[in-house]
Amino acid sequence: MEKHLGFRAWFYFRNGWSLYFAFVFAAINTLTVTYYLAIERIPSLLVIFPSFFHYVLIVTLVGVPILIFIGYAHYKKTAAFRSEVDISMETNPYQRRMVVNTEAILRLNLKLLDVILKSSSLEKASKEDLENITNLQNE
Repeated sequence: MEKHLGFRAWFYFRNGWSLYFAFVFAAINTLTVTYYLAIERIPSLLVIFPSFFHYVLIVTLVGVPILIFIGYAHYKKTAAFRSEVDISMETNPYQRRMVVNTEAILRLNLKLLDVILKSSSLEKASKEDLENITNLQNE
C-alpha cells in the first residue's frame, strides 16, 4: 500500500486540532467568557461562584458527568451513532469491500470445513463440493 506522507500528516493534524487543541481551547474560552461576561455582572450568582476557580470547579464537577451521559446516550441509546456508521459504510468503498470480502471468506471456510469433515470420516469429497470451492475461490 502506497503511503502519502503529506495527506497522512494532514489527517493527523486535523484530528489533533479538532479532538484535542480545539476542544481544550473552546472549553477555556467558554468558561472564561461566561464567567467574566455573565457571572461577574450578576451579584446573586457571585454568591454561588465567588471566584473564577470556584466557577470552573463547579461547572467541571457538574458538566463532565452530564457530558459523559450525553456521549453514552449518543453511542448506545439513540439512532444517531447508528446513522453515522450507516453513512460511513455507504460512502467509504474500503469498508464496503471489507464486508463483501468477509462474507466470501466465510462461505469459502464453511465449504472447506465440510470437505475436511468428509475426509476425516473417510468420505470422498464430491465433484460438486470441489466445484463449489473453486467457484468461491474465484469470487
